[in-house]
Amino acid sequence: MSNQPAKIPVTVLTGFLGSGKTTLLNRILTEQHGQRIAVIENEFGEIGIDQALVINADEEVFEMNNGCICCTVRGDLIRILGNLMKRRDRFDRILVETTGMADPGPVAQTFFVDDEVRDLFTLDGIITLVDAKHVSLHLDDSEECAQQIAFADVLVLNKLDLVTPEEADRIEKRVRGMNGMARVLRSQNAQVPLDQVLDVGGFDLDRALERKPTFLSPEYPFEWVGSFELGEGVHTLELQEGPDPEMDVLWIEAQAGADLLQEAERALRLHEKDPTPLAPGGELAPGASFRRLDLAASGPKSFPVRAPRPGRYLLFTQHLPEEFSLQFRGARGDILTPNDQRAFAAAHSHDDTVGSVGIHLEGAVDGEKLNAWLGALLREKGTDIFRMKGILDIKGSDQRFVFQGVHMLFDGREERPWGEGPRASDLVFIGRNLDREELTEGFKRCLA
Repeated sequence: MSNQPAKIPVTVLTGFLGSGKTTLLNRILTEQHGQRIAVIENEFGEIGIDQALVINADEEVFEMNNGCICCTVRGDLIRILGNLMKRRDRFDRILVETTGMADPGPVAQTFFVDDEVRDLFTLDGIITLVDAKHVSLHLDDSEECAQQIAFADVLVLNKLDLVTPEEADRIEKRVRGMNGMARVLRSQNAQVPLDQVLDVGGFDLDRALERKPTFLSPEYPFEWVGSFELGEGVHTLELQEGPDPEMDVLWIEAQAGADLLQEAERALRLHEKDPTPLAPGGELAPGASFRRLDLAASGPKSFPVRAPRPGRYLLFTQHLPEEFSLQFRGARGDILTPNDQRAFAAAHSHDDTVGSVGIHLEGAVDGEKLNAWLGALLREKGTDIFRMKGILDIKGSDQRFVFQGVHMLFDGREERPWGEGPRASDLVFIGRNLDREELTEGFKRCLA
């Protein structure tokens, strides 16, 4: 057993102007959670919860190598963290609140760039508050707002009392498109369970799988498939109002001996064609492309579904059936249940520039090849890669290698042993203009 003391967890709290950061901070400081928290405020005065200790530090403005003007706190933050360590017995964790216009990157980078800081502290998580009422006004014209969302481990969709449920669904879909790996919490007045923002655990694969069992699955442009054994005739697809005014569906005859995963790969190829529109009442026949159902009208909608011959048929839907109270009725009007069904990890519509790419790779990775590839990748595109995180199976090691990075900096360590279960590598990129195919092929070339 190691005699080294545990690293001090640090939570970074960020979010655009007026998103509710101060409200959440006050909740953290006043609730009875049993932890002593030192706070480094946006003016970078350090406040010890048990001692009224203040250290002043001004932000420094400089031009970064990508040409943009940013506020960096790195030097001052390192100094404050060093001073805090002299009072280590007075706190259990640290919370850093950034300004509303800040790029959280320089703060996060602090925990990778300085050897002493890296040895003493661990970046537990980046929590981003999102103003559900006003964020749409900033996403298209504020790079800082987009980066705050992209850097997050947890997104708190706040002020839900100011928007309709439909507006909240649209905002959540938009931010998930920008950062599909973050957990999304919904709140009013920043009322969220504190154990979900204070103990994030960095990139923890077990936690990710617990929250989302399809985390390691390939992303598809649909979320569900159901298999039906039908006789010849016309059946009926019924839907109620849902989160979107339209939904893509595919109705095909199943292939003999193919399982649902194999059929999903066939459906993925068919989705490369543009969906054709279908109004309520229009017939859905087995075809070679997706149909886009028009669901804009209020109330229930129905679509005749044809089975030209007896056999096994598959219905692929862009959303989960329960989101639209979807029902499938047989030719005699009876409600049909699928003989088999499967949910998939959905490839949400990504923001024009900011998005995330997750890669799952079977087989051990060659450490030297990995270092060479990541080094070249970060030299060329590091300014556009906001965050990286992953758990890797490194050749020759019996322990999981866990790492996370910010822009061109990253830190990794061997964690617990793999044990008897399957070994694989999972890598996540979050950033601007990411090329999924290029990243996947580059990672594959690192196999031992």
